[in-house]
Amino acid sequence: MTTTSRIAFAHAARDVYRAIAALDESAPFEPRLRELVRIRASQINGCAFCVDMHCVDAQKAGEDDRRIFAVAAWRESPFFDERERAALALTEAMTRLPDAGVPDDVYEAAAAEFGEGELGNLMGVIIAINAWNRVAVTTELQPPELA
Repeated sequence: MTTTSRIAFAHAARDVYRAIAALDESAPFEPRLRELVRIRASQINGCAFCVDMHCVDAQKAGEDDRRIFAVAAWRESPFFDERERAALALTEAMTRLPDAGVPDDVYEAAAAEFGEGELGNLMGVIIAINAWNRVAVTTELQPPELA
């Protein structure tokens, strides 16, 4: 069972919770890459609940454990292709969102690897996981205990 020491967000802000869920579900995207993106954003945001959940979801989607373990060091890892690297770079840029915005080279690399619709859906996945991370971190949501 997952627990939080703070507000039960899904109950207290039901409509907001549903809106984030609707955003998350509205962006169709390839399942394995979706989970890698979710893992990376969650690592950056320090969201233990989401890192745990999306690592498990990545395994269920057929992702290789070594690739899951390597997401934190994707730049140095030989396990990711150019498409995945472009998605992870955009994830980092949108998650950290510097004052100058997403760098042109990061955006252009993602745009070169993904068609316009895919790029929009990738951005939707990144936006949604960042929203979930902020809810989980703020409410101190914890992953389920180990069996």
